[in-house]
Amino acid sequence: MTTQNQIWMDGSLVPWDQATVHVTAHAMHYGSSVFEGIRAYDTPAGPAVFCLGAHVRRLYHSAKVFRMEIPYTPAEMEQAIVDTILANGHKACYVRPLAFRSAGGLSVNPNGCPVGVVIVTMEWGSYLGSE
Repeated sequence: MTTQNQIWMDGSLVPWDQATVHVTAHAMHYGSSVFEGIRAYDTPAGPAVFCLGAHVRRLYHSAKVFRMEIPYTPAEMEQAIVDTILANGHKACYVRPLAFRSAGGLSVNPNGCPVGVVIVTMEWGSYLGSE
């Protein structure tokens, strides 16, 4: 990944080096985050995201298990994923949407810690080596 990439963070595309999280984020201390790993493939019609709806539904299900309310609708998340891929000019890439409990104190209890959301995309070759 290069620092020219854009990261979708809490509703906006931001430059890679400006996508930061505070050191007191609950997720940093207690692991209170959920994520998905998604692939987009190069097609003649442009990037095609594999099972986008199913991946986003699973992200929301994981968040529900953690009692973490993602502050965007699933449709907004799907659009943000597509927008991030296009903003970075990827043809084929790996997509990592992640929801996490942000800064709000160092208590074990995550209540009161807002939920942050990021989407990272990066070009990524074959996961297991040559295909």
